[in-house]
Amino acid sequence: MGNDGDDRPLVLVLAGAGYGQQAPLLWWSQAIASAAGCEVVAPAWTIDDDAGSDPVAFVEAAIEAALGDRLPDLVIAKSFGCFALPWAIRNDVPGVWLTPVLTNDDVATALAAATDAHDAIGGGDDTMWRPERVSGTAARLRTVDRADHSLQVAGDWRRSQRLQADVFDVVERQVVALASQQQPD
Repeated sequence: MGNDGDDRPLVLVLAGAGYGQQAPLLWWSQAIASAAGCEVVAPAWTIDDDAGSDPVAFVEAAIEAALGDRLPDLVIAKSFGCFALPWAIRNDVPGVWLTPVLTNDDVATALAAATDAHDAIGGGDDTMWRPERVSGTAARLRTVDRADHSLQVAGDWRRSQRLQADVFDVVERQVVALASQQQPD
């Protein structure tokens, strides 16, 4: 999909505002994509007042700067990176959306319009995870019971680790499906 001269699937990994590429959900997602033979692009950014005032425009500009005119085959995004949802829906790019900010109208509207090529996962104790705002979506929604915005259960690292492993199963399913589509016949 627009991956100039490279037959590998292109996976775009987008960080949160305070949740960088080294954090577990994104680090392991990148590892899963790389192990499957995908090219991974993971732009770094600094969230300033301008980014906070128009996060959709900020994220879209960061995507353009990172990819030019290429389109990824899959987006994996965490929180602030999920402001890419309107862009992904417009460009028909599937995604795994980790803790999307469903209190934001642009994000909620985009996820409501998503197809079943999208997965969205949020924590049951995360005030920004509002799945009722996207009722009718074809995206697969999953609420992680008792998890916060980092998809962790406060005071229980073992349960947090097990729950995050379930999240990585979702990422792996999407990546493996993508990689199998790219295999020569």
